[in-house]
Amino acid sequence: MAKTIELNLKEGDKAPSFTAISSGGNTISLSDFKGKNVILYFYPKDNTPGCTKEACAFRDEFQAFKKKGAVILGVSTDSLKSHEGFVSKFSLPFPLLADEEKQIVQAYGVWGEKMFMGRKYMGIHRVTFLIGPDGKIRRIWPQVKPEEHAQEVLGAL
Repeated sequence: MAKTIELNLKEGDKAPSFTAISSGGNTISLSDFKGKNVILYFYPKDNTPGCTKEACAFRDEFQAFKKKGAVILGVSTDSLKSHEGFVSKFSLPFPLLADEEKQIVQAYGVWGEKMFMGRKYMGIHRVTFLIGPDGKIRRIWPQVKPEEHAQEVLGAL
């Protein structure tokens, strides 16, 4: 099991604002979604098994999230080109933000040391934030099971 990351942000804190280019070539800012619940999920890499399961689970529940007035945004440090391919391959109906400069992952504290097969490296921890209509963090999931996570988040709305 992955070790839980120590996050600086807590539930009730104001969510750090951000602006990034998303799949589809749009510029998206957190402030665009004032008055809505925003599911901001951070994932390590496009087209990898866990990340694909997680993205597809959000895709499969997309209409249910939409009915509840929630917006889904995926974030990784992959390039826009990588995101475009990932969105296209799996018909993802929500934008993926390209954070190549690591500004969003660092603002949310999800960039850090990881361990895989005995090797330490820097990467994105799989963490999800539910940001309320008031711009405050309502819920944080510091440990995520990719297959079950979309249901878990839906249940919290």
